[in-house]
Amino acid sequence: MADPRGFLLHQRKTPTMRPVPVRLKDWHEVYEDFDTQEVVTQASRCMDCGIPFCNNGCPLGNLIPDWNDLVYRNDWRRAIEALHATNNFPEFTGRLCPAPCEAACVAGIHTDAVTIKNIELSIIERAWEEGWVEPVIASKKTGRTVAVVGSGPAGLAAAQQLTRAGHDVTVFERADRIGGLLRYGIPEFKMEKQYLDRRLGQMEAEGTVFRTNAYVGGPPDHPDRVSAAELADDFDAVVLAGGATLWRDMMPAPFPGRDLDGVHQAMEYLPPSNRVQLGDLDEPPISAEGKAVVIIGGGDTGADCLGTANRQGARSVHQFEIMDRPPDERAESTPWPTWPLMFRTASAHEEGVERVFSVQTTEFIGTDGHITHLKGHRVRVETDESGRPSFTKVEGSEFTMEADLVLLAMGFVGPEADTAIAELGLELDERGLVRRDGKWRASRDGVFVCGDMGRGQSLIVWAIAEGRACAASVDEALMGSTLLPSPVKPTDRPLS
Repeated sequence: MADPRGFLLHQRKTPTMRPVPVRLKDWHEVYEDFDTQEVVTQASRCMDCGIPFCNNGCPLGNLIPDWNDLVYRNDWRRAIEALHATNNFPEFTGRLCPAPCEAACVAGIHTDAVTIKNIELSIIERAWEEGWVEPVIASKKTGRTVAVVGSGPAGLAAAQQLTRAGHDVTVFERADRIGGLLRYGIPEFKMEKQYLDRRLGQMEAEGTVFRTNAYVGGPPDHPDRVSAAELADDFDAVVLAGGATLWRDMMPAPFPGRDLDGVHQAMEYLPPSNRVQLGDLDEPPISAEGKAVVIIGGGDTGADCLGTANRQGARSVHQFEIMDRPPDERAESTPWPTWPLMFRTASAHEEGVERVFSVQTTEFIGTDGHITHLKGHRVRVETDESGRPSFTKVEGSEFTMEADLVLLAMGFVGPEADTAIAELGLELDERGLVRRDGKWRASRDGVFVCGDMGRGQSLIVWAIAEGRACAASVDEALMGSTLLPSPVKPTDRPLS
């Protein structure tokens, strides 16, 4: 193990965020550099438990005590080998994952958990700096071809694993750049796109082929349409990893005032804002500058909208959440080592927002076709024996609030079924997700499904884990056996 007394001698410490007035003036990542010796100290807090629950808390099965010990011993080269053994993209998870591993850390039972996420990020960044991250070229080509549809974390993980197994892999992406929501859904202040491009360069050097502006299963008259049926005929296997991009909207439909100008889905707002940072646009088509903004939805996407709105110069921002405010500490209903229900503050929340819990919006009001106000009321939240919530109006709690811009960040309900799914005639389950068996196979021969398309909206770490596991099944189907790791099963469920 690392230092046997490390967790007794040292307190948890994480990187400092740049001052709010400074970071609101740019779009760079919010954290300052973290001293290498402090990373080593933090790694020494790992207890190397007899049963490392952090491994089980991580869907990838990351070998966390192993690389914590190696960092403590300043053996960074072996640390990145241990990290890459289970995770294709630690620079993504180290920035974007909510760290279910830390929620399961044994040290967290009585004190603060080990800073696993930051140690992970430090390892991979050190590896890039030292030139240790190199293309992994297959020793032998199989002659088999695989099409991967979708270039988010699940698709990229599957593609890299299959390319390294010797298959000829082509990734199809309907947008003009590779990366999916990593590219256009995640703001720069959470992950600068240089880190994505850096990894894509490695994948291209390994032999993965990327095709952009390739809308697989798109409308017949779409200029970028690629026939899903032809892909299934032309390739030995097809992996669908298109994500759960069908967003949740206001209910009941038609919702009063939903058609007013100034009411937008988060994914109508965030991608153009990213394109400004990429140099594609001079100004975003939807801007929060000088506006009273209301974000409906209290999750990560809402926080992304919040940080973006404040950087654009919003006059005020309110963030609505229909659920009650979580407790400051782990709720009794989610005991260790489960993912805890508790109040969380993202970096964006520190930059200026009024968070409003237990509130439901009932109407959007506008003038000359543009939203000016919204109406709502407080709710009392109750849960049944299965944990399903119900909401009762609190009489006399009605209110009207100014709103020049409303952003809907209420999550995603599943994949767009009128695309490749329909063309291939794939079966859906009761949730509207693509049905797959225990080998990640869809209802059509040669077609496999991984990521949010079959799981539903989930975490980046689950997407990578599913991509790796799906790749193992594809390799086995093509070759009769596989040496690729399979960290999760299709029946597994996300932690949040």
